[in-house]
Amino acid sequence: MALPNQPEDSEVVVRDMYLSDLDAVLRIEASSFPTPWSRTAFQSELMENNFAAYLVLDFHGRVVSYGGMWLILDEAHVTNVAVHPDFRGYHLGERMMRGLIERAAAMGAHRMTLEVRRSNVVAQNLYQKLGFIQLGVRRGYYSDPREDAYIMWKDPL
Repeated sequence: MALPNQPEDSEVVVRDMYLSDLDAVLRIEASSFPTPWSRTAFQSELMENNFAAYLVLDFHGRVVSYGGMWLILDEAHVTNVAVHPDFRGYHLGERMMRGLIERAAAMGAHRMTLEVRRSNVVAQNLYQKLGFIQLGVRRGYYSDPREDAYIMWKDPL
């Protein structure tokens, strides 16, 4: 189901991720990354990691995007963000990132960091639009395929 037009704000709801969302999240994960996280990894993040916060974008009852982060002291570290392939190009990644930024600020974070593939120019442009700047490189950070990551920071939130 592809979107015919840009979804209205009222059609897309940012909300907490629940265990009942995992089937949809795992489909997005598998279609977005060469080495997807497992169900167990997401379950652990949701049920056992007190530092984690995970959100989904709900479009008329369908999970079309998700994102997660860890909050450690006053820093939020984005762990993952993905949009279902059928829903890319509608600024939903931006909506998800704005949701994560708002949640991080509400939880007391003053700054946020993330890693992004050197080749993922689309994501880099989004992060720059949201006020992130590149402050470092992690050599060989990604393993499938092997690639460097840019370290980006948004400070303050």
